[in-house]
Amino acid sequence: MDSFITIRFKRKTAKRFQEFSKKHFKTHTETMEAILDFFFYNEISPKEKLGPTGRTIESKLLKRINAVIAIMRDVEKTQTKPTVAMLESLFQMEEPKKKTLILEKKFVEEKKEVRFREKQNLNNDLKNF
Repeated sequence: MDSFITIRFKRKTAKRFQEFSKKHFKTHTETMEAILDFFFYNEISPKEKLGPTGRTIESKLLKRINAVIAIMRDVEKTQTKPTVAMLESLFQMEEPKKKTLILEKKFVEEKKEVRFREKQNLNNDLKNF
């Protein structure tokens, strides 16, 4: 059996350590070994900041994703849709219009409308004058 040693901690810190130990490990010794191994293998100091947290990374990613979506919508609106419309108009099959030959002349009878007409007297009387 291994021997134990007493280490003095402030009461508040000891309570935090005990709660952490109960939550994650079976004994306080396993907890302390895991903590020390973590810092030793990762070659970091407990006083160092590891960088941004998961929440800040997530918010930055969401901002970038929104920016990419905005860029894609702009590209679709300004480039893709007009290009597709032009290509569709090129590939639409239209029947060619039948044009009359230049040599062929058609004489169309035009009815000339009379601009002035004589007033018709229904009674054929000259009395009204």
